[in-house]
Amino acid sequence: MALALILQPSAASQTRVVELGAGQPVLEIAPAPLLRYPGGYNPHRKREFHADCNSPTVWLGDTLYVFNSWERPWRGSGPDLTRLARGAPVQYTDPKLAERWIWFEAVWREDDGTMYAFYHNEIPYVCPPREGEKLLPGYPVEVRIGMMRSRDDGATWEDLGHVLGTAPGKLKCASESPWFAGGTGDPVAYKDRDSGDYYIFFTNYSPEFREQGIGLARLSWRDRDTPAGKVRIWYNGRFSEPGLGGSATPIFPQTVDVFRKEAQGFWGPAIHWNSYLGLYVMTLNRMQDARFAAEGVYLSFNRRLSDPRGWSRPVKIMDREEAVRADPDRPYNGWYAQMVGSAKGESDKLAGKTARLFLDGISRWEIRFRRAERAR
Repeated sequence: MALALILQPSAASQTRVVELGAGQPVLEIAPAPLLRYPGGYNPHRKREFHADCNSPTVWLGDTLYVFNSWERPWRGSGPDLTRLARGAPVQYTDPKLAERWIWFEAVWREDDGTMYAFYHNEIPYVCPPREGEKLLPGYPVEVRIGMMRSRDDGATWEDLGHVLGTAPGKLKCASESPWFAGGTGDPVAYKDRDSGDYYIFFTNYSPEFREQGIGLARLSWRDRDTPAGKVRIWYNGRFSEPGLGGSATPIFPQTVDVFRKEAQGFWGPAIHWNSYLGLYVMTLNRMQDARFAAEGVYLSFNRRLSDPRGWSRPVKIMDREEAVRADPDRPYNGWYAQMVGSAKGESDKLAGKTARLFLDGISRWEIRFRRAERAR
Protein backbone atom coordinates (compact mmCIF):
# COMPACT_ATOMS: atom_id res chain seq x y z
CA MET A 1 0.00 0.00 0.00
CA ALA A 2 1.13 3.58 -0.66
CA LEU A 3 1.92 5.85 2.24
CA ALA A 4 -0.79 8.16 3.53
CA LEU A 5 -0.91 11.82 2.64
CA ILE A 6 0.51 14.01 5.40
CA LEU A 7 -0.59 17.64 5.30
CA GLN A 8 0.40 20.58 7.44
CA PRO A 9 -1.07 24.07 7.33
CA SER A 10 1.13 26.84 5.99
CA ALA A 11 1.10 30.54 6.73
CA ALA A 12 0.45 31.34 3.07
CA SER A 13 -3.24 31.34 2.16
CA GLN A 14 -4.30 28.01 0.67
CA THR A 15 -0.69 26.82 0.48
CA ARG A 16 -0.07 23.46 2.08
CA VAL A 17 3.02 21.48 2.97
CA VAL A 18 3.28 17.81 2.00
CA GLU A 19 5.78 15.74 3.95
CA LEU A 20 6.75 12.63 2.03
CA GLY A 21 8.44 10.73 4.86
CA ALA A 22 11.80 10.52 6.59
CA GLY A 23 14.72 11.28 4.29
CA GLN A 24 12.42 12.39 1.45
CA PRO A 25 12.02 15.89 -0.01
CA VAL A 26 9.26 18.14 1.30
CA LEU A 27 7.05 20.10 -1.06
CA GLU A 28 4.60 22.96 -0.95
CA ILE A 29 1.54 23.03 -3.18
CA ALA A 30 0.54 26.64 -3.77
CA PRO A 31 -2.19 28.23 -5.87
CA ALA A 32 -0.90 29.75 -9.10
CA PRO A 33 -2.35 31.64 -12.11
CA LEU A 34 -4.44 29.31 -14.27
CA LEU A 35 -2.70 27.78 -17.30
CA ARG A 36 -4.34 25.72 -20.02
CA TYR A 37 -2.50 23.90 -22.78
CA PRO A 38 -3.64 25.04 -26.25
CA GLY A 39 -4.79 21.53 -27.22
CA GLY A 40 -6.81 21.21 -30.40
CA TYR A 41 -10.09 20.16 -31.94
CA ASN A 42 -10.77 16.44 -32.37
CA PRO A 43 -13.03 16.08 -35.44
CA HIS A 44 -13.60 12.39 -34.72
CA ARG A 45 -15.09 13.18 -31.29
CA LYS A 46 -16.29 16.67 -32.32
CA ARG A 47 -14.81 18.18 -29.16
CA GLU A 48 -12.11 20.61 -28.05
CA PHE A 49 -9.50 19.36 -25.59
CA HIS A 50 -6.42 20.49 -23.67
CA ALA A 51 -4.45 17.27 -23.28
CA ASP A 52 -5.45 13.60 -23.24
CA CYS A 53 -2.04 12.31 -22.10
CA ASN A 54 1.41 13.53 -21.08
CA SER A 55 2.34 16.70 -23.00
CA PRO A 56 6.00 16.79 -24.12
CA THR A 57 7.66 20.21 -24.38
CA VAL A 58 10.81 21.05 -26.37
CA TRP A 59 12.82 24.29 -26.60
CA LEU A 60 14.11 25.43 -30.00
CA GLY A 61 16.01 28.67 -29.49
CA ASP A 62 13.61 31.13 -27.89
CA THR A 63 10.50 29.13 -28.78
CA LEU A 64 8.87 26.49 -26.61
CA TYR A 65 6.94 23.79 -28.49
CA VAL A 66 4.29 21.63 -26.85
CA PHE A 67 2.69 18.46 -28.20
CA ASN A 68 -0.89 17.90 -26.98
CA SER A 69 -2.66 14.76 -28.15
CA TRP A 70 -6.05 13.17 -28.44
CA GLU A 71 -6.02 10.48 -31.13
CA ARG A 72 -3.81 12.91 -33.10
CA PRO A 73 -0.97 15.15 -31.82
CA TRP A 74 -1.02 18.94 -32.20
CA ARG A 75 2.12 21.10 -32.04
CA GLY A 76 1.59 24.41 -30.23
CA SER A 77 4.27 27.00 -29.50
CA GLY A 78 5.06 30.23 -27.71
CA PRO A 79 7.79 32.21 -25.96
CA ASP A 80 7.25 30.39 -22.65
CA LEU A 81 4.92 28.06 -20.78
CA THR A 82 2.45 30.84 -19.98
CA ARG A 83 2.02 32.00 -23.60
CA LEU A 84 1.47 28.92 -25.73
CA ALA A 85 -0.73 29.20 -28.81
CA ARG A 86 -2.46 26.39 -30.66
CA GLY A 87 -0.67 25.08 -33.70
CA ALA A 88 -1.54 22.62 -36.44
CA PRO A 89 -1.89 18.84 -36.27
CA VAL A 90 1.42 17.11 -36.93
CA GLN A 91 1.81 15.58 -40.38
CA TYR A 92 3.03 12.10 -41.27
CA THR A 93 5.20 10.92 -44.16
CA ASP A 94 2.67 8.09 -44.51
CA PRO A 95 -0.80 9.72 -44.72
CA LYS A 96 -2.41 6.46 -43.50
CA LEU A 97 -0.99 7.14 -40.03
CA ALA A 98 -3.56 9.93 -39.66
CA GLU A 99 -6.22 7.20 -39.50
CA ARG A 100 -4.56 5.54 -36.49
CA TRP A 101 -5.27 6.62 -32.91
CA ILE A 102 -1.95 8.06 -31.76
CA TRP A 103 -0.90 10.07 -28.70
CA PHE A 104 2.64 11.54 -28.34
CA GLU A 105 3.71 10.96 -24.71
CA ALA A 106 7.42 11.85 -24.87
CA VAL A 107 9.49 13.84 -27.39
CA TRP A 108 13.29 14.17 -27.30
CA ARG A 109 15.53 16.32 -29.50
CA GLU A 110 19.02 15.02 -30.21
CA ASP A 111 22.06 17.26 -30.73
CA ASP A 112 21.76 17.01 -34.53
CA GLY A 113 18.19 18.40 -34.36
CA THR A 114 16.42 15.09 -34.96
CA MET A 115 13.37 14.55 -32.77
CA TYR A 116 12.11 11.20 -31.51
CA ALA A 117 8.58 10.69 -30.26
CA PHE A 118 7.34 7.79 -28.13
CA TYR A 119 3.65 7.26 -28.75
CA HIS A 120 0.65 5.45 -27.30
CA ASN A 121 -1.36 3.73 -30.04
CA GLU A 122 -4.89 2.41 -29.51
CA ILE A 123 -6.12 -0.27 -31.89
CA PRO A 124 -9.93 -0.24 -31.89
CA TYR A 125 -12.51 -2.87 -32.79
CA VAL A 126 -10.37 -5.80 -31.63
CA CYS A 127 -13.22 -7.21 -29.52
CA PRO A 128 -16.85 -8.05 -30.37
CA PRO A 129 -19.38 -5.30 -29.51
CA ARG A 130 -20.75 -5.56 -25.99
CA GLU A 131 -24.46 -5.94 -25.56
CA GLY A 132 -26.24 -3.40 -23.36
CA GLU A 133 -23.16 -1.28 -22.56
CA LYS A 134 -22.70 2.34 -23.55
CA LEU A 135 -19.09 2.42 -24.71
CA LEU A 136 -17.24 4.73 -27.06
CA PRO A 137 -17.14 3.14 -30.53
CA GLY A 138 -14.20 0.77 -30.90
CA TYR A 139 -13.60 0.15 -27.19
CA PRO A 140 -12.16 -1.75 -25.39
CA VAL A 141 -8.95 -1.44 -27.40
CA GLU A 142 -5.55 -3.06 -27.65
CA VAL A 143 -2.69 -0.65 -26.85
CA ARG A 144 0.88 -0.58 -28.12
CA ILE A 145 3.83 1.79 -27.84
CA GLY A 146 5.75 3.00 -30.88
CA MET A 147 8.35 5.51 -32.00
CA MET A 148 8.51 8.19 -34.68
CA ARG A 149 11.24 10.49 -36.02
CA SER A 150 11.12 14.10 -37.24
CA ARG A 151 13.78 16.06 -39.09
CA ASP A 152 11.82 19.34 -39.36
CA ASP A 153 11.40 20.35 -35.70
CA GLY A 154 8.34 18.20 -35.09
CA ALA A 155 6.09 19.33 -37.94
CA THR A 156 6.33 16.05 -39.92
CA TRP A 157 6.93 12.56 -38.56
CA GLU A 158 8.12 9.22 -39.95
CA ASP A 159 6.95 6.06 -38.19
CA LEU A 160 9.67 3.76 -36.82
CA GLY A 161 7.21 1.04 -35.78
CA HIS A 162 5.89 -0.49 -32.60
CA VAL A 163 8.47 -1.21 -29.90
CA LEU A 164 6.37 -2.45 -26.96
CA GLY A 165 3.26 -4.64 -26.93
CA THR A 166 1.89 -7.93 -25.68
CA ALA A 167 2.04 -11.13 -27.69
CA PRO A 168 -0.48 -11.54 -30.55
CA GLY A 169 -3.82 -12.87 -29.39
CA LYS A 170 -3.25 -12.11 -25.69
CA LEU A 171 -6.37 -10.01 -25.25
CA LYS A 172 -9.04 -10.07 -22.59
CA CYS A 173 -12.23 -9.06 -24.37
CA ALA A 174 -14.20 -10.12 -21.29
CA SER A 175 -12.49 -7.27 -19.45
CA GLU A 176 -14.67 -5.22 -17.09
CA SER A 177 -12.63 -2.18 -18.11
CA PRO A 178 -14.40 0.01 -20.69
CA TRP A 179 -11.01 1.11 -22.09
CA PHE A 180 -8.54 -1.74 -22.50
CA ALA A 181 -8.54 -5.37 -23.54
CA GLY A 182 -4.76 -5.72 -23.25
CA GLY A 183 -1.40 -4.38 -24.32
CA THR A 184 1.12 -1.80 -23.13
CA GLY A 185 0.50 1.95 -23.17
CA ASP A 186 0.38 5.28 -21.31
CA PRO A 187 4.19 5.59 -21.32
CA VAL A 188 6.88 8.15 -20.69
CA ALA A 189 10.44 7.86 -22.03
CA TYR A 190 13.50 9.50 -20.53
CA LYS A 191 17.00 9.75 -21.97
CA ASP A 192 19.50 8.71 -19.32
CA ARG A 193 21.84 11.50 -18.29
CA ASP A 194 24.76 9.06 -18.03
CA SER A 195 24.47 6.50 -20.84
CA GLY A 196 22.23 8.36 -23.29
CA ASP A 197 20.00 5.28 -23.52
CA TYR A 198 16.23 5.70 -23.46
CA TYR A 199 14.30 4.23 -20.54
CA ILE A 200 10.62 3.69 -21.30
CA PHE A 201 8.26 3.55 -18.33
CA PHE A 202 4.92 2.09 -19.39
CA THR A 203 1.61 0.87 -18.03
CA ASN A 204 1.24 -2.86 -18.57
CA TYR A 205 -2.30 -4.04 -19.29
CA SER A 206 -1.29 -7.67 -19.55
CA PRO A 207 -3.93 -10.38 -18.97
CA GLU A 208 -1.37 -11.80 -16.50
CA PHE A 209 -2.14 -10.03 -13.22
CA ARG A 210 1.40 -10.51 -11.86
CA GLU A 211 2.75 -8.45 -14.79
CA GLN A 212 0.28 -5.56 -14.49
CA GLY A 213 1.44 -2.16 -13.23
CA ILE A 214 4.28 0.23 -14.11
CA GLY A 215 6.84 -1.59 -16.23
CA LEU A 216 10.25 -0.50 -17.53
CA ALA A 217 12.12 -1.10 -20.78
CA ARG A 218 15.40 0.12 -22.26
CA LEU A 219 16.44 1.14 -25.77
CA SER A 220 20.13 1.62 -26.52
CA TRP A 221 20.92 5.07 -27.94
CA ARG A 222 22.62 3.49 -30.97
CA ASP A 223 19.33 1.75 -31.89
CA ARG A 224 17.17 4.88 -31.85
CA ASP A 225 16.71 4.96 -35.65
CA THR A 226 15.85 1.26 -35.93
CA PRO A 227 14.11 0.56 -32.60
CA ALA A 228 11.68 -2.19 -33.61
CA GLY A 229 12.87 -5.44 -32.06
CA LYS A 230 15.65 -3.69 -30.10
CA VAL A 231 13.80 -2.71 -26.89
CA ARG A 232 14.32 -4.93 -23.85
CA ILE A 233 11.92 -5.18 -20.89
CA TRP A 234 13.07 -5.43 -17.28
CA TYR A 235 12.12 -8.89 -15.99
CA ASN A 236 13.40 -10.80 -12.95
CA GLY A 237 16.19 -8.31 -12.36
CA ARG A 238 17.46 -7.98 -15.95
CA PHE A 239 16.62 -6.12 -19.16
CA SER A 240 16.17 -9.42 -20.92
CA GLU A 241 12.70 -9.75 -22.44
CA PRO A 242 11.76 -8.57 -25.96
CA GLY A 243 9.64 -5.43 -26.14
CA LEU A 244 7.09 -7.14 -28.37
CA GLY A 245 5.56 -10.11 -26.59
CA GLY A 246 7.98 -10.25 -23.67
CA SER A 247 7.23 -10.63 -19.96
CA ALA A 248 7.62 -7.81 -17.44
CA THR A 249 8.32 -7.40 -13.73
CA PRO A 250 6.46 -4.24 -12.65
CA ILE A 251 8.23 -1.59 -10.60
CA PHE A 252 4.90 -0.75 -9.00
CA PRO A 253 2.55 -3.75 -9.33
CA GLN A 254 -1.18 -3.34 -9.83
CA THR A 255 -3.03 -3.76 -6.52
CA VAL A 256 -6.30 -5.12 -7.98
CA ASP A 257 -6.57 -6.58 -11.50
CA VAL A 258 -7.08 -3.80 -14.06
CA PHE A 259 -9.72 -5.93 -15.82
CA ARG A 260 -11.98 -6.07 -12.74
CA LYS A 261 -14.52 -3.40 -11.85
CA GLU A 262 -12.77 -2.69 -8.55
CA ALA A 263 -9.34 -2.23 -10.24
CA GLN A 264 -6.71 -0.32 -8.27
CA GLY A 265 -3.20 0.70 -9.17
CA PHE A 266 -0.79 3.22 -10.67
CA TRP A 267 -0.74 4.18 -14.33
CA GLY A 268 0.44 6.89 -16.73
CA PRO A 269 3.85 7.91 -15.26
CA ALA A 270 5.57 11.21 -16.05
CA ILE A 271 9.24 11.89 -15.19
CA HIS A 272 11.48 14.93 -14.88
CA TRP A 273 15.01 15.48 -13.63
CA ASN A 274 14.91 17.91 -10.72
CA SER A 275 18.14 19.93 -10.78
CA TYR A 276 17.48 21.36 -7.32
CA LEU A 277 16.94 17.99 -5.65
CA GLY A 278 19.43 16.09 -7.80
CA LEU A 279 16.76 13.41 -8.27
CA TYR A 280 14.45 11.99 -10.90
CA VAL A 281 10.85 12.70 -9.94
CA MET A 282 8.08 10.39 -11.15
CA THR A 283 4.50 11.66 -11.07
CA LEU A 284 1.87 8.91 -11.04
CA ASN A 285 -1.87 8.65 -11.54
CA ARG A 286 -3.73 6.11 -9.41
CA MET A 287 -7.06 4.49 -10.37
CA GLN A 288 -9.73 3.34 -7.95
CA ASP A 289 -11.85 1.35 -10.41
CA ALA A 290 -11.86 -0.09 -13.94
CA ARG A 291 -13.09 3.20 -15.40
CA PHE A 292 -9.84 4.76 -14.09
CA ALA A 293 -11.64 7.11 -11.71
CA ALA A 294 -8.83 9.10 -10.08
CA GLU A 295 -7.92 8.07 -6.54
CA GLY A 296 -5.11 10.61 -6.27
CA VAL A 297 -1.76 11.91 -7.51
CA TYR A 298 1.50 10.39 -6.23
CA LEU A 299 5.26 11.04 -6.35
CA SER A 300 8.29 8.76 -6.34
CA PHE A 301 12.03 9.58 -6.48
CA ASN A 302 15.18 7.90 -7.77
CA ARG A 303 18.83 8.88 -8.30
CA ARG A 304 19.41 6.63 -11.31
CA LEU A 305 17.14 5.58 -14.16
CA SER A 306 19.22 2.43 -14.57
CA ASP A 307 18.16 1.22 -11.10
CA PRO A 308 14.56 -0.05 -11.35
CA ARG A 309 14.57 -0.96 -7.65
CA GLY A 310 15.73 2.51 -6.62
CA TRP A 311 12.35 4.22 -6.86
CA SER A 312 10.98 5.34 -3.51
CA ARG A 313 7.59 4.17 -2.31
CA PRO A 314 4.95 6.38 -3.99
CA VAL A 315 3.38 8.95 -1.69
CA LYS A 316 0.10 10.73 -2.31
CA ILE A 317 0.32 14.50 -2.77
CA MET A 318 -3.26 15.20 -3.88
CA ASP A 319 -6.62 13.56 -3.21
CA ARG A 320 -9.30 12.82 -5.78
CA GLU A 321 -11.52 15.69 -4.60
CA GLU A 322 -8.92 18.28 -5.63
CA ALA A 323 -7.55 16.47 -8.68
CA VAL A 324 -10.89 16.26 -10.51
CA ARG A 325 -11.30 20.03 -10.09
CA ALA A 326 -8.19 21.00 -11.99
CA ASP A 327 -10.57 22.89 -14.27
CA PRO A 328 -12.40 25.36 -12.02
CA ASP A 329 -15.27 25.53 -14.52
CA ARG A 330 -16.24 21.87 -14.25
CA PRO A 331 -15.08 18.61 -12.65
CA TYR A 332 -13.18 16.35 -15.01
CA ASN A 333 -11.05 13.19 -14.86
CA GLY A 334 -8.13 14.34 -12.72
CA TRP A 335 -5.81 12.39 -15.06
CA TYR A 336 -2.42 12.90 -16.70
CA ALA A 337 -0.55 14.28 -13.69
CA GLN A 338 2.64 15.91 -14.93
CA MET A 339 5.18 18.37 -13.50
CA VAL A 340 6.67 20.94 -15.88
CA GLY A 341 9.47 23.42 -15.23
CA SER A 342 8.40 26.97 -16.07
CA ALA A 343 11.77 28.77 -16.37
CA LYS A 344 13.45 29.24 -19.74
CA GLY A 345 15.18 26.00 -20.75
CA GLU A 346 13.01 23.94 -18.41
CA SER A 347 10.36 21.55 -19.68
CA ASP A 348 8.42 18.39 -18.87
CA LYS A 349 11.89 16.77 -18.58
CA LEU A 350 13.65 19.37 -16.41
CA ALA A 351 12.59 21.49 -13.45
CA GLY A 352 14.24 23.17 -10.48
CA LYS A 353 13.09 24.34 -7.10
CA THR A 354 9.63 25.22 -8.49
CA ALA A 355 7.47 23.52 -11.13
CA ARG A 356 3.89 23.65 -12.38
CA LEU A 357 1.58 20.69 -11.78
CA PHE A 358 -0.74 19.89 -14.71
CA LEU A 359 -3.82 17.67 -14.66
CA ASP A 360 -5.94 17.17 -17.79
CA GLY A 361 -3.72 19.76 -19.50
CA ILE A 362 -4.63 22.40 -16.92
CA SER A 363 -2.44 23.87 -14.16
CA ARG A 364 -3.54 25.95 -11.21
CA TRP A 365 -0.80 24.82 -8.82
CA GLU A 366 2.87 25.60 -8.28
CA ILE A 367 5.05 22.95 -6.62
CA ARG A 368 7.91 24.22 -4.45
CA PHE A 369 10.47 21.61 -3.43
CA ARG A 370 12.60 21.53 -0.31
CA ARG A 371 15.56 19.19 0.10
CA ALA A 372 15.36 16.47 2.70
CA GLU A 373 16.92 17.41 6.02
CA ARG A 374 20.06 15.50 6.88
CA ALA A 375 19.95 13.35 9.98
CA ARG A 376 21.99 14.76 12.85
